[in-house]
Amino acid sequence: MRYAKIQTPAGPTYASIETRDNALYATAPVQSPEEDPTPQLPFAPAPLESFPLLVPVRPSKIVCVGRNYRDHAAELGNEVPREPLLFLKPPSSLLPSGGTILMPALSKRIDFEGELAIVIGRTCRNLTQADDAHDFIRGYTLVNDVTARDIQKSDGQWTRGKGWDTFCPTGPIVSDELDPITKPVTLTTHLNGELRQTGSTADLIFPIPELLRYITSFMTLYPGDLIPSGTPAGVSPMQAGDNISVSIPGLGALNNPLALEK
Repeated sequence: MRYAKIQTPAGPTYASIETRDNALYATAPVQSPEEDPTPQLPFAPAPLESFPLLVPVRPSKIVCVGRNYRDHAAELGNEVPREPLLFLKPPSSLLPSGGTILMPALSKRIDFEGELAIVIGRTCRNLTQADDAHDFIRGYTLVNDVTARDIQKSDGQWTRGKGWDTFCPTGPIVSDELDPITKPVTLTTHLNGELRQTGSTADLIFPIPELLRYITSFMTLYPGDLIPSGTPAGVSPMQAGDNISVSIPGLGALNNPLALEK
C-alpha cells in the first residue's frame, strides 16, 4: 500500500496512492495510522501534485543515522563509525513536500542530505537476530536531513545544527511496496535540477535490520517513529532561492525550496 496525507477542501485526510500515466494519483481516502486521528474525508481522485501535501507521518521521535555511507563520511573528512552514530531531530522540524525550508540568519551554510527513511509500524524493543525486521516496519518514505553545517561543527553536538524548524522535509508518500532490506533501492538528489547525490542502500554501512536492533537495544520505537537511514556522498550547500528534490523510484519526489528566515 502507498499513502499520502493531503489537504482537501473539507480538511486533511489520508489518501491511497496509485501510479497512472507515470504520475502519482490520490485515488481514495484511507484510514489514518493508529497514532493519527485524522478522519477519512471524501475527495475526487486527482494527481497528487494537485493537492497541498501534509507530512505523511506523525512520529513521537525522529532517530537519525549519521555517516552510514563510507563515501559521505570521507567527503567530510570523518572516520567510518564502528557502530551506528545516532542523533535526534525534533518532530517540530518536520516539513511537507512543497514546504519552504527556512535558512536561519545565524547560519552561513545550509546543506541538503537526501535519505531513505524507515516508518515504524509496531512497537518494538530489544529486537534480536531472530526477529524479522519486516514485521516492525510500516513502510518507507523520503527525508531531507537539512543541516546547518557551520553550527553543527561549532557546537560539537548536532541538536541545534539539525533541529531547526523546517529542517526535516518528509514525504510525499509512505509505501510498503518496496523492500530495501532484500532489494536495494537507489536514491538521487537534485539541486536546481542538477544531479548531486546518487546512492544505493546496498552500500549502507549498517543495514536496516542492524539499525533496528541497535536502536531498540536502548529505546522503544513506537508506530509512526521515523528513522532516516543516512545520506550518500554529494552533500553541498544550498542558497536562498534554490530548490532541492530527493527521489527514490516508488516513493515519488520530495521537493522543497529554500528561503531566508525572516
